[in-house]
Amino acid sequence: MVSSPFWSPVVHGLVPYVPGEQPQVAGLVKLNTNENPYPPSPRVLAALRGEVGEALRLYPEPTGRTLRETIAGHHGLAPDQVFVGNSSDEVLAHVFMALLNHAPRPLLFPDITYAFYPVYCGLYGIPYRAVPLADDLSLRIDDYLHAGAGAVIFPNPNAPTGRALPRTEIERLLMARPDTLVVIDEAYVDFGADSAVPLIAQHPNLLVVHTMSKSRSLAGLRVGFAMGQAPLIEGLRRVKDSFNSYPLDRLATAGAIAAIEDVAYFEHTRDAVVATREWLVAALHTMGFETLPSQANFVFTRHPQRRGEALAAALRQQGVLVRRFAQPERIADYLRISVGDEAQTDRLLEALRNILADD
Repeated sequence: MVSSPFWSPVVHGLVPYVPGEQPQVAGLVKLNTNENPYPPSPRVLAALRGEVGEALRLYPEPTGRTLRETIAGHHGLAPDQVFVGNSSDEVLAHVFMALLNHAPRPLLFPDITYAFYPVYCGLYGIPYRAVPLADDLSLRIDDYLHAGAGAVIFPNPNAPTGRALPRTEIERLLMARPDTLVVIDEAYVDFGADSAVPLIAQHPNLLVVHTMSKSRSLAGLRVGFAMGQAPLIEGLRRVKDSFNSYPLDRLATAGAIAAIEDVAYFEHTRDAVVATREWLVAALHTMGFETLPSQANFVFTRHPQRRGEALAAALRQQGVLVRRFAQPERIADYLRISVGDEAQTDRLLEALRNILADD
């Protein structure tokens, strides 16, 4: 391991998040990072082309005002209830610093969830407790109702499981713990789950985080946002302005606005992903796979007669890349498979049939 005597104690103690592999291999079917298999809306591409010009010499509007107004109008909120940032990961980083550090009370999140959460806790010195999922890998709201928590965060749908809670369960948590901030990370909500955004008006302890990377096909633009009552958003703004006054460039802003406004294209590609997901789940079932119910753009699946590590390696040899998590041990045999387009799904299923037939 390379290190430096100039590192701070915080850096020495960090265990960074490891993103999904981004290989430069021609012809590889890449189903490991939950990217949308369809291109951005043509209106997005037109907006990006229209923004390339002399104005790039100027700084963007620092608060993302036009984008916040667009997001607010889409979700029935006021602009001061929206915060925008350079990806939902950056937004979450600000959320952890501004709103989730209530030491000595711990932050609660599931033991199987987005692996960036404990990384942020390490970066900011936030005490936390990982709450075990049920045996079926579902999240139980009852496990988060006890007193003593500083705050709560979890994705809905959860990642990497894909399982989602109904809005009524999130509201039950908000009502039971009105003194506890609850952050719902809705990166995958557009693929079939209930959004918690309609609860914002009645619950000052709710913050909802979204990304443009998944359902809007804009992973390359890095746009995310948070929604909540104005005091929460003001806390995020204060932290943001202490890091970077201009987190979103002109191109990202223009592209994100166009993506939100093109509702028809969004619905078309979302419906295609959902239909392919259901086809994929049914096909996996015929091959003996056990797949968790998913309301995301990926599935979490295992084969009772095959080790996950061997399956992932065999798929790579066949030119198909999926993601496997070695820890915790109880999910080591699961594969997280992003939903591709029809051609990619055909390649995946053909590869799996070849692997399972090769006994």
